[in-house]
Amino acid sequence: MTNFYRSLVLGCSALALSACGADEIVSPGTGGNITINNPTPTPTPTPTPTPTSSLVTPANGCPTISDPQGLTDSGTITGPTGEYRVCTLPARFNASSTLPYIKGLLYRINGRVDVGTDGGPAPDASDGLSDTNVELTIEPGVILYASGSSFLNVNRGNTIEANGTAERPIVFTSRDNVLGLNGGSSSGQWGGVVLSGRAPVTDCIASGATPGSVNCERQVEGAADPAIFGGATPGDSSGSMKFVQIRYSGFVLSGDNELQSLTTGGIGSGTTLENIMSYNSSDDGVEFFGGRVNVKRLVVVGAEDDSLDTDTGVKANMQYVIAIQRPGAGDTIIEADSDNAFNDSTPRQDTRISNATFVHQNAIDQVVRIRGFADYRIANSVIWSRNDTRCLRIDGQEELTRAANAAIDEAGPVAFDSLVLDCAMPFRDSSGATAADIKAVFDAGTNNNSAFTNTLSMLFVNGANENAVPVFNVTAWSSFFELPTNIGAAYPGNNSWVNGWTCNSATVTFDNAVTACTSLPVYN
Repeated sequence: MTNFYRSLVLGCSALALSACGADEIVSPGTGGNITINNPTPTPTPTPTPTPTSSLVTPANGCPTISDPQGLTDSGTITGPTGEYRVCTLPARFNASSTLPYIKGLLYRINGRVDVGTDGGPAPDASDGLSDTNVELTIEPGVILYASGSSFLNVNRGNTIEANGTAERPIVFTSRDNVLGLNGGSSSGQWGGVVLSGRAPVTDCIASGATPGSVNCERQVEGAADPAIFGGATPGDSSGSMKFVQIRYSGFVLSGDNELQSLTTGGIGSGTTLENIMSYNSSDDGVEFFGGRVNVKRLVVVGAEDDSLDTDTGVKANMQYVIAIQRPGAGDTIIEADSDNAFNDSTPRQDTRISNATFVHQNAIDQVVRIRGFADYRIANSVIWSRNDTRCLRIDGQEELTRAANAAIDEAGPVAFDSLVLDCAMPFRDSSGATAADIKAVFDAGTNNNSAFTNTLSMLFVNGANENAVPVFNVTAWSSFFELPTNIGAAYPGNNSWVNGWTCNSATVTFDNAVTACTSLPVYN
């Protein structure tokens, strides 16, 4: 296991970027404290002693929180970074509570942990349910762990405020990670984080319900007991998550019934998602079911199914996205919707991505697959397959040719601008669209190149070829998007956003000043 620590002479990452990593990270067996003795007043100074070190020691007990059930002191757990007090969360938070950062303390998610009680699809109690308005606040630096089918679910009418910092991210991880048992291919050791909201969705579970209406609801994939989402409130808020790592998730309950690192169901545009990292999920890195999703600075590494899965009428905006698969693992990087009887339901999926860098490292059919009548736009991005996998597959003529029509919530054909493809074969035939059909739409965009040779360094940092591609102005898409100066996720002047809050692995190194994903961060 590789561990990283910061000494007084360690600067920023190997990128030579402007921001440094967390100044609190030490390797197992080091406390990060350096003692320097002043020289004696003689011609020969006293040598500086070797830094002393110590393992983490357990906190004295669990903090008191506002929820009447409180936290359960579950003893201690010991791993390579030391011994920790374990404080188990209640099965349900019934009152707004804060989980403070305390050195030597870990929070345990045991089974399904709910934030509040589901308030139903409408915020005004017209559905017979009242909001509990529980808010779970998680302080920067907090580490939560789980095992098996355990997961955290934020119910409708309740919120989470999990806002870490670049220096102290919040980490959701597995028990095996705490114990130091994980390697580069470990995954699927617990469930994940689920946000359930009231924004419109399709593929309703109730027969006869109108898609996108308050009566159209769905159940969270992978939840043994009903965890419901959906409604008719596009601006709904499930809270805020910033500077968060979610490691080793994706527990499989049954065939085609899995949780992933981050699952959103019908969350509204009032929800904030920024600086989110998914690492080694055994299913998708992130999956967005319906709703209104806005994400900036998203990192997905090592997902064993799709890196970005968008489904059931989601309207999604994403900017600055890095998705890198492990060599020999993973399916597509993008899977947009599924072909089923609800393809023409509204709201229709409309996903827009700018400034992505996608690195595919498995020999499968395609890197990007768009189907199910989904509307999709990708701009200012790089797709690189390090094998013979084709870059783009689009399954039907509806996705390629259907004109914009507000009456059926149709945004128009898929569109690509300032998108470069470095694949042995850029386009893949499907039963509904040939490679030539896809190429024609691709070539109709601006500044596209399907025979690109990438000059990426460290798998994700632009080189000369990327920086020479003209930028497409995405601000016309939505006020969410910023006008970038270059294509790709990490370019000159926009390299350092990965620093400090990410973790490193055998797949990719983001910042030499942070810990490996196989270890826990330790803060001074």
